[in-house]
Amino acid sequence: MKSQQEKNTTVLRGVAVSPGIAIGKAFHFDRMESQVALYKLRDKSHISHEIKRFRNSVAVSIRQLREIRRKLGRLEGMDPLYILDVHIMLLQDRSFLTQVTSFIRNMGVNAEWAVRMAIDKYREIFDKVEDEYIRGRFSDIQYAGQRILRNLGGRRREALPDLDEGVIVIAMDLSPADTAQMKIDRVQGFAIDMGSKTSHTAIVARSLAIPAVLGLERITRVVKTNDDVIIDGLAGLVIVNPDPEILFRYEGKKRDYDVARRELLADACQPAITEDGHAVDIGCNIEFIEEIPSAVTHGADGIGLYRTEFLYINREQLPTEEDHLANYRRVLEVKELRWATIRTLDLGGDKFFSDPKLAREMNPQMGLRAIRLCLREEDIFKAQLRAILRAGAEGEVRILIPMVSGIEEIREAKRILADLKEDLAREGIPAGRDMPVGVMIEVPSAVVIADALAREADFFSIGTNDLIQYALAIDRINERVSYLYEPLHPAVLRLIRQVVEAGHRAGIPVAMCGEMAGDPLYTLILLGFGLDELSMNPLAIPRVKRIIRASTQKEARKLLKRVFSFSSATEIRPYVEGYMRKRFPEAFPAGES
Repeated sequence: MKSQQEKNTTVLRGVAVSPGIAIGKAFHFDRMESQVALYKLRDKSHISHEIKRFRNSVAVSIRQLREIRRKLGRLEGMDPLYILDVHIMLLQDRSFLTQVTSFIRNMGVNAEWAVRMAIDKYREIFDKVEDEYIRGRFSDIQYAGQRILRNLGGRRREALPDLDEGVIVIAMDLSPADTAQMKIDRVQGFAIDMGSKTSHTAIVARSLAIPAVLGLERITRVVKTNDDVIIDGLAGLVIVNPDPEILFRYEGKKRDYDVARRELLADACQPAITEDGHAVDIGCNIEFIEEIPSAVTHGADGIGLYRTEFLYINREQLPTEEDHLANYRRVLEVKELRWATIRTLDLGGDKFFSDPKLAREMNPQMGLRAIRLCLREEDIFKAQLRAILRAGAEGEVRILIPMVSGIEEIREAKRILADLKEDLAREGIPAGRDMPVGVMIEVPSAVVIADALAREADFFSIGTNDLIQYALAIDRINERVSYLYEPLHPAVLRLIRQVVEAGHRAGIPVAMCGEMAGDPLYTLILLGFGLDELSMNPLAIPRVKRIIRASTQKEARKLLKRVFSFSSATEIRPYVEGYMRKRFPEAFPAGES
């Protein structure tokens, strides 16, 4: 076994999606093998206990497999019992048992972690085998290892349970459910094979200020659990088993970044008002209640987008009205936040539901999702709306309806809302009065009829992630075409202009809550459009606020006019990048993509 110093240093380049430097141990995340904890056995007397735990677990696993084999042997047509024999043989394999006990004894780690390291080592060996059939036999080892892990860890299903130190999560991909299950305060960084700047993992990482690099393609084949890993979320680099010189340099770079970040936070709570007096409300996008302290620290005026999907996934039962209300109250009780915009259920696309009945009915992206699903499953919708209405009696709450494509949908949602208000009044339950109901503008049809929607809505919020995707016909999480995802495409800019003008003509405010709102490269352009509110991940807030405070609307409109004189994104992007980097050099540090 090579020591850490003897391992070769490997550098991988991916897409930088969340800035910062993270240095730590790799944890190879796999949905099927996620019941792994890491404990350092600081007392040597614990090592023999841990080895005994491991051996007991192996013995239990063998007994279980023999029992399964015995039961299956009574059934007709169960010839391939040899597969169980193979698994039993693997559990008795001396080299495997020696490998695991060696990890426990020599590295002072708990049995779960040692088993996981052994599995990773076998994966490395099998990956080098050319014969496809033999290479595929790694699944037998994987299965045997999972059984041991289950017996070691009971039936816990958490994704990152009980780590006593933070880890760098290495994965092929992460679903919203994966991250929802993680003890996120134990995650130092993400290094993922798949994904782009607008994928779910990227959004979560930025929201939680966790350094992340995505689109690495082969990180899961290069990194094993317990490898030393550096994530450079500024440059999009992942360094595996860094040599001492590189590690030293990156420790210094991490200290410098942390100092710079603290300086940026120093005036984060100052209002976003331009030099000529134009005020922009700055909201924060959140998915978890745990993100609220970060929103406050980074200077959010309110919650501009509370995504509520995580109340639904990974549950045996649907959330009740009381479940919803308890979460909304936790947002409203934060005195530093002036308002909260709660987006109603937006499941579908790259998000999914735990309820198997509904999951079977959903189509990705353009199927039964968001308001379409809510109007189909009215009871689910009503439970959430009642909770939002009740929360509205306790603070400033706005309701945001996602994925509206026609005027009938917003009218039907408002009808249900009016009925629920009457129900609550009859029941004597306090509810918010005159709560603003907004339409999320994220499909082209909503832009085309924005003037009509503006007569039904109290505000607009432009969701640029989906709007760009649908307008340009690009699957934003497909890395093969993600390069076509272009916020500065003239068509996208014209759509935004049309929405803002329609909203303002009708006298309603227009917000933007997509990723575009939080990218400082676009801040001056959005200021030129006259948007009333920008909502973004907390990490982006201080920088965007600084640009707004150092600008004038006159300058922003002049830049926007120049941008509209171009006819393609290939002309617009270099012009805007050059302008912004020259005008606000402190907002675009060297080396940051």
